[in-house]
This record gives sequence, structure tokens and C-alpha cells, in this order.
Amino acid sequence: MSEADRSAKHTELCGATADRIEVRGRDLVRDLVGRLTFTEMFLFHLLGKDPTPLQVAVTDAVLVAIMEHGLVPSAIAARLTLLGSPESFQGAVAAGLLGVGDHFAGTASRCGEVLDRIVAAPPGERRALALSTVQSHRRERKPLPGFGHPTHRNGDPRVPRLIEIARASGAPGRYIEALSLLEAAIAEALGRALPANVSAAIAVALREAEIPTEAIRGVVLTARCAGLAGHLLEEKRDRSAEQMWEAAERAVPYQAPR
Repeated sequence: MSEADRSAKHTELCGATADRIEVRGRDLVRDLVGRLTFTEMFLFHLLGKDPTPLQVAVTDAVLVAIMEHGLVPSAIAARLTLLGSPESFQGAVAAGLLGVGDHFAGTASRCGEVLDRIVAAPPGERRALALSTVQSHRRERKPLPGFGHPTHRNGDPRVPRLIEIARASGAPGRYIEALSLLEAAIAEALGRALPANVSAAIAVALREAEIPTEAIRGVVLTARCAGLAGHLLEEKRDRSAEQMWEAAERAVPYQAPR
């Protein structure tokens, strides 16, 4: 292949001929189907190389930990969309995924960015950087991504489990240490503890495994897609969206403008 051919716009993800499907240089049928688990294939497709055992272990754990959230806005949006458009399962999934943002389930990537800056600093400067990061967020009245939880006020039980799995799988520990520095900085700034939540643990686990920060939300969305599929199958079998709609009308009644 000439240099001109290499520089032309192209994709290295997938191509097909009449009798072969190729994904990142591998034969899909011969080399991948039946040989890789979904997580292994997901990482191979994402990263372009065979995943390490650490990457597989932490991604598997993250996918399980973040798949289900209960009746949070993304699940409610999916169920209500299915009510309005029962023929469009994919539309209902898409509606739910559109609600995965910085408030619900989407802060892991932003937390990864904060942790990246701390890990990139010289070791002797990391504590001060963690403290200045907390202080700057307080000055700007912005929540620090990855901390606090409306339900798990005394600590998100998923956090120690994900970190435990990362350590047991051979994580180097730099991001785990950075999270500890942030927790200590928050306690110093607030005068009380504000525990990390699952978004922080997801960022720590995936970055320990060298999953790119810009891919973190993709991992979260993959897990949430699976969770929404479960909600929608339940909705098809035992409908509750109409009651949700009625409850919303009762909770927010019409009032004539003054």
C-alpha cells in the first residue's frame, strides 16, 4: 500500500467481501465468534489489540456494576417511550440512553479527566494538586465528579468492590492512590468525609487498566443499554409506564398562569 493510500480516509474497524467478514484484521467467523467473550470482543474492537487480563477483569466488573440503576430517569424515559411507540424497541432504548449524562451515570469520564491530571503530576505535587482541584470546584460552586450519592450517603458499596477487583487483577495502583488523595482533600476542605461513588470507581478501575478516558462513557453506555433492555422486556410483560405517567400528572398538576 502506498503512502497516499495509507493517508486516505479509511476505517480499520471492519470490512467485508462476499465470503469473509473482517474485524480489525481478524476473520470474524474463524477467529472471533466462539473464541472471544463479549467483553473480550468489545475491548478488542475498542482498542485494536488483544485485551490484557486486567482490562477484561475490570471491564467485566464495571459492566456488571453499572448495568442496573432501578427506576432512574433513563429507565423511566425508555419505558414511557415504549408506551407511546410500542413497535420501536430500539427507539425506547435510544430514549433511555439519551438520559445518561453528567447527573445520572455519566460522570465517570469527567472523573477520569480529574484523576488523569493528578496521576500525570510529579509524585511530590499530587497531594497539593488534589487539594487545589477540590478548592477550585468549591469556589466555582461545581460538584466534584465522582463524589457523593443521594442513596449511599455513608459510602457506595460498589466502590470498594471494584477497587478490590482491580487490585486483585494486577492494577498498578496509581489511580487508586489518586482517588485516595482526592478523598483526603475533600475531607480537609469540607471538614467531613464525602465518599466516592461508583462513577469514581469506574474511572479508577478503567484507567488502571489503561482504558482511554475518552472511551469510559462508551463502556457505561454499553452497560446501560443492556440494563434498559431488561427494563423494556419487563415493561412489555408487566406494564407500569401508564402508572408512571399518571403519577407524573398527579405530582405536577396544571395551574392556570397568574
